[in-house]
Amino acid sequence: PPASNSPSIMDISISSEAEERPNVNNVPDYVSDIHTYLREMEVKCKPKIGYMKKQPDITNNMRAILVDWLVEVGEEYKLQNETLHLAVNYIDRFLSSMSVLRGKLQLVGTAAMLLASKFEEIYPPEVAEFVYITDDTYNKKQVLRMEHLILKVLSFDLAAPTINQFLTQYFLHQQTNAKVESLSMYLGELTLIDADPYLKYLPSVIAAAAFHLASYTITGQTWPESLCKVTGYTLEHIKPCLMDLHETYLKAAQHTQQSIREKYKSTKYHAVSLIDPPETLDL
Repeated sequence: PPASNSPSIMDISISSEAEERPNVNNVPDYVSDIHTYLREMEVKCKPKIGYMKKQPDITNNMRAILVDWLVEVGEEYKLQNETLHLAVNYIDRFLSSMSVLRGKLQLVGTAAMLLASKFEEIYPPEVAEFVYITDDTYNKKQVLRMEHLILKVLSFDLAAPTINQFLTQYFLHQQTNAKVESLSMYLGELTLIDADPYLKYLPSVIAAAAFHLASYTITGQTWPESLCKVTGYTLEHIKPCLMDLHETYLKAAQHTQQSIREKYKSTKYHAVSLIDPPETLDL
C-alpha cells in the first residue's frame, strides 16, 4: 500500500501515550496467588514481639527516634515509602536476635536504610551519602561492615512483605479515592514509630485497620465485603488493631516524633495528616 496509508511509528506512540498507563501491579490472574504468598512470607519475616525487653542498652523510645529520623532521610533523598517500611522490618528483625549498644543503634538504622535502598530503589544513594547523613558519626567501613552483619543475621531474606505492599493489594481490590489511599498510607506509617503495640500485629492486619480507618474517616464507610473475601479478615479480626490505631491517630499531633505528620502535610499526599480523626468508631 502507498506510504501515506501506513501509520507511522509516531502515530502509534502518540495514541498509546494518550491512553491510561497500565498499573503494573494489576495482574488479575495472579492476584490471589500473590496475596497467599505475601501472607505466608509475612509470618516468616516477622520480628519477635517483645524483643526490646531483652535489649540491655536500648529502648522503644530510642527506636522511635531512629525511625522518625529515617522518615526524614527518606524525604531528603526522595526514597520510596516501601524503602522506609523495609528498613524498619530489617531493623526489628536484626534487633530481635542481636544485642545493640545505644551508640550503634543509628549505625544499624543507617545500614538497614542502605540495604533497603539497594533492594527497592532504581538509583540508591551512595554509601558516602549514608555516612554524610550521620554527620560522620560513623565511617564508610563501619557502615559496610554493619550492612554485611545485617545481611548475615537476616540470612539475605530481604523481600519482606510490608504494610505498604498489602495496602497496594487492597487498593486494587477495592477502588477508592486518592485521599483515602494517602490517609491509609499515613496511618500505616504511623505504626512504624511505636514498636508497642504494633509489633504484635502482622502487616496485613495493620494495613486492613489503616484502610478501614481511612475509609471511615473520609467516606464513613467501613471494612468492605470485597476485602473481607480476599483477606479472610472480618471486622472482628481487625478490631483490636483498629482500636490501637484509632488511639494512635487521636494522639498523633501530640506525639514527640512528628516527621511522618510533616511528610503527609504535603500536597503530594493531599495534606491528609491535617484531617481530624473521628472521635469515635462505630464498631
